[in-house]
Amino acid sequence: MTAWAHGWYGYGPHMGLGLWGWLLPLLWLGLLVLGVYLVVRTLPRRERVDRALEILRERYARGEIDKETFERMKRDLA
Repeated sequence: MTAWAHGWYGYGPHMGLGLWGWLLPLLWLGLLVLGVYLVVRTLPRRERVDRALEILRERYARGEIDKETFERMKRDLA
């Protein structure tokens, strides 16, 4: 049989990789998923801080908190 036909039965060049034949693609997939997770995790945080500052400014404008409290909370969010 030809080398091409052997590939159909699992005797192709990929068989020489052994366990790495399965682990390397899984490793790349894991790194890709981790990268996407880290990017997504960092993006919404900025939006939450911006929204928190907006709420803080609204509370200060309505007189719910004094200037000292506003400045302290603003520093905590930054």
